[in-house]
Amino acid sequence: MSSNASTLTELLIRERPALLRLVQRILGGDGSAEDVIQSVWFKARGVGNDLCIDNPRAYLYRLASNLATDHGRERTRRARLLAEQHLWGPDEVLSTEEQAMAQDELQRVLAAAEHLPEPTRTIFRLNRLQGLTQAEIARRQGVSVTTVENHVRAALQRLAWARQGR
Repeated sequence: MSSNASTLTELLIRERPALLRLVQRILGGDGSAEDVIQSVWFKARGVGNDLCIDNPRAYLYRLASNLATDHGRERTRRARLLAEQHLWGPDEVLSTEEQAMAQDELQRVLAAAEHLPEPTRTIFRLNRLQGLTQAEIARRQGVSVTTVENHVRAALQRLAWARQGR
């Protein structure tokens, strides 16, 4: 394990109760704070020595805060999608043929999404699946908002082509 990783892991063990409280404050009473702390541990263990960490404690707290925020956004997105599923009435049930066509279309789009080039795939996932704004992604990736917009636009175009079967 690298020096940064071992320093962060040891610090995580010492700071765990305070980090857990921070994550619980961010997430509310959702009960998934332990999962976020485990994600922090995995991320901390993967930090290499190519990065100079001047303040490991601040780094660890920022990592926990970011992961908790991402988790909260994902939870909100999933709740919104689940609520939308209940908007469809019994009159709007798809036929078996329509379901098969929709499943085929979904598979084409998912395959196209997996084959997006980097960083387009990462930027698209952060924006459309994790709900981050383009400005947040630009800051996180160290690029301009225009660059993020261009990557999202390119991803949407490729996925639209895949949806149409091109």
